[in-house]
Amino acid sequence: MTSSRRLEQRIHEDLGFRLLAGNLKPDHWTLNEFRRKHPRSLNDIFTQVVEAARKMGMGRLGRVAVDSTRVAGNASPDRSDTLEKLRKERTQIRRHIRRWQKECDQQNDDAPGTKAVQVAQWQQRLEEIPRQMEQLRKSEQKRGSRTDPESRYLRKRGGYVLGFTAEVAAADDHLIVAQRVHQKTTDNESAAEMAEVVEQECGEPPDLLVADSGYYNMEQIQKIEARGIEAIVPDRLMARELAGGPRAPDMNARQRRRTPGLQEHREKMRQPEAVAHYRPRKSVVEPIFGTLKHQRGMRHFRRRGWIGVSTEWALATTAYNLTRMFNVGRATG
Repeated sequence: MTSSRRLEQRIHEDLGFRLLAGNLKPDHWTLNEFRRKHPRSLNDIFTQVVEAARKMGMGRLGRVAVDSTRVAGNASPDRSDTLEKLRKERTQIRRHIRRWQKECDQQNDDAPGTKAVQVAQWQQRLEEIPRQMEQLRKSEQKRGSRTDPESRYLRKRGGYVLGFTAEVAAADDHLIVAQRVHQKTTDNESAAEMAEVVEQECGEPPDLLVADSGYYNMEQIQKIEARGIEAIVPDRLMARELAGGPRAPDMNARQRRRTPGLQEHREKMRQPEAVAHYRPRKSVVEPIFGTLKHQRGMRHFRRRGWIGVSTEWALATTAYNLTRMFNVGRATG
């Protein structure tokens, strides 16, 4: 349950929620303020839960599977701007202000009242536009949201979504050992960073990191292996071969010079050990997204801004791990 208003209602109505709240009755504003003021502490709770789970024998790092999903942000696609649109708006506002100033000079009047309020709004908007233009340039996107400038237009199956990329790294027992939210439009520069996040959360690096072809990047693979971690990350053609498709063609001398290390990496991926590690990837990490999206309602974020959605994702993954620990503990007696 992610709605603070719904939580407030259930605390008043449900004895289980009342027990969890310590018989207190915080309103939705208090709950929102707590999430807003303590993003780092809430992320630390995720780390503490992972530590507790590992003491139970869960989350062993022999192998971790990494994957990402696109989550819609709390932003309207209809309220988006391009650089050209912002430039035109700036020109129009300046024209309106000059026209107003000319009318004031002709009438020898300061135009108090409604008109003055409107001009003040124009001037405020005029000050906001350069900041929006700079944010749009830094995002390296053609279009940006006005309601949540930190969200991004991301490609997903069936089209695009305005939101963020949420990532998890999962151990073989489906425990989430690392999580984060980022604004990149692709995953091919994320593998090394996720390996580092796993080491930060667990205090030790995994022996092996498995990811799909969307994460393939030879520079990233080399960075991972430099940390002493084996990387099982196929390129697009190799992934098709592993799925039962045609064999990835051997590279000629020119192709080897252009993409050094790829041919050797493909040969490593064909080894029975690598295939045995890669094939269970889907069954390890993708059910987590199914649970979070279909059962926990994480198809879209309620908060805005990268810090806000990162806090929300940390809470969702922490709750997932807690229920996972409870189910494992109950099964083992």
